[in-house]
Amino acid sequence: MEKIILASGSPRRKQLLALAEISFEVMVSEIDESYPPELSPVEIAKHIASNKALAVQKRLLNENNDNECTIIGADTLVILGNEIIGKPLDRQNAISILTNLSGRIHKVITGVCILSASKKNVFAEETEVEFHKLSHSQIEYYVDHYKPYDKAGAYAIQEWIGAIGVKSINGDFYNVMGLPVSRVVRMLVNIQD
Repeated sequence: MEKIILASGSPRRKQLLALAEISFEVMVSEIDESYPPELSPVEIAKHIASNKALAVQKRLLNENNDNECTIIGADTLVILGNEIIGKPLDRQNAISILTNLSGRIHKVITGVCILSASKKNVFAEETEVEFHKLSHSQIEYYVDHYKPYDKAGAYAIQEWIGAIGVKSINGDFYNVMGLPVSRVVRMLVNIQD
């Protein structure tokens, strides 16, 4: 199998690839995460994931003239109604986001780009998550103890809030963590055949 590079610094994505026993390296390229305004949330996630993978591919070519690897780029969005919920700006914003998610269903969309020298495969996985009604004290406890400031939607499903707050999930649990790992593994096998 070709060398695999994860174009993400996300600890959760690293954890999930390691869980699947995929041998990989991490290389993060800072990119502009803006997108054309007419894109749907699914298209936005795919657009940003592609840009991450392409930025790493370009960097490898410039630095090492290396094009003999497979690059995985990913981007996760949380959608409530028609609104994209990003990473919280501060404590109050995190509390506000979780208050809005409480007792409601939201979508988690992860766009993935798997890029080799000869192939590019881009897809998005969508999972619905429903929270129980959370009390203000539960929300404050989570924000103060887990500090979810680097997480879209202000939460990580594998943490305390997922254990006590999630009512139901429709779709891939690992997608909510940041990478639909079983689908990624299947795509890696296909792209490297």
